[in-house]
Amino acid sequence: MAQRGFVRKRGRTWTAYWHVERAGGPRQCSKGGFLTRGEAQAHLTETLAAIHAGLFTEANRITLGEYLLERWLPSRKPALRPSTYDSYLTNIRLHIVPALGHIRLQQLTVDHLDRFYASQLSDGNRRGARAGLSPKTVRHLHTILHRVLRDAVRKNLVVRNVADAADPPKLRRPSEGIRTWTASQLREFLDATSDHPLGVVFLIAATTGMRRGEVLGLRWTDVDLDAARIAVRQTVLAVRYQVIVGSPKTARGNRSIAIDQITVEALRRLRSAHEVDALDALVFGRPDGRPHHPDYVSQTFERTVARLGLPRIRLHDLRHTHATLGLAAGIPTKVMSDRLGHATTAFTQDVYMHAIPPLEADAAERIAAMIFATEAGDKAVTPAPTLRADE
Repeated sequence: MAQRGFVRKRGRTWTAYWHVERAGGPRQCSKGGFLTRGEAQAHLTETLAAIHAGLFTEANRITLGEYLLERWLPSRKPALRPSTYDSYLTNIRLHIVPALGHIRLQQLTVDHLDRFYASQLSDGNRRGARAGLSPKTVRHLHTILHRVLRDAVRKNLVVRNVADAADPPKLRRPSEGIRTWTASQLREFLDATSDHPLGVVFLIAATTGMRRGEVLGLRWTDVDLDAARIAVRQTVLAVRYQVIVGSPKTARGNRSIAIDQITVEALRRLRSAHEVDALDALVFGRPDGRPHHPDYVSQTFERTVARLGLPRIRLHDLRHTHATLGLAAGIPTKVMSDRLGHATTAFTQDVYMHAIPPLEADAAERIAAMIFATEAGDKAVTPAPTLRADE
């Protein structure tokens, strides 16, 4: 049935009327305040066209803050990892709602978002002196807003996702800011911590590239010492300083990783020393069986690094060191990506691009050797000389 409506004068202004279909039957809607009949008719025509195209949204007074905290976030909670939910909640309450929460969802504009990003970069830090947030953090705020508005479009609350046209800050290359150790520095650290209570934690982080939570979440049932493999099936997280056990960060985070014989022997000694019987016991559990707090492990690592006088890196940087050393040794990017549990090989290449140029240079030399090398009895192939500009 064709959509119909009409306009009529009410007092000194004109009002447009139309109907929308509801579950309980059609409902009349209207918008007034037009100074001329033509303006009211133009609005009616535009509205009927939007209804026909499935793009019409009824006017509502819900604000962005109300939608975020009362509708969107509660509906998303069951599908989010606890740490992700906490991150969303913190950023929404600390940054988005104070700046944009009062704006009606349907009145949010691209300009609102662009001004918001600029203000967060200049003075968005709420935890002390006036300082801006990092581009990465502001980009994360943009990601949250984009997802929220995408869902609002899908639920017919807004006509379009204004975040599509916004300009969040550009990120630096993922590899910028990564700190790693050389092989000799890593070996010095592992030698110095071989008898440390957390020494095997550091060893596995360095030789497998596993994330902190993945190492702390290992159970003996996940370790096959005869096959020299570790299965990553769970992770230990800290959410508001509370320790919880969750699933790996990504779908590819569930993976099987080969381990070297030095790491195998270290795990054998650890298991023998602890006289473990239960296969579901944590490999690195506390005496009462509970997991170590992730922050405690990181702080212990940093104190140990400072005591040894090695270049300061974070515990997570052992993962970067593992990846960098592996790529520099010529291990294919796909293999390293699988070991690290990255979502895509392209991400691995972007993050660790700094480790790839030496390989590319080596490839150039190998190809040249094939082209210009001599076989038995053949004359050497000499490259043509390069003329100087003044010759």
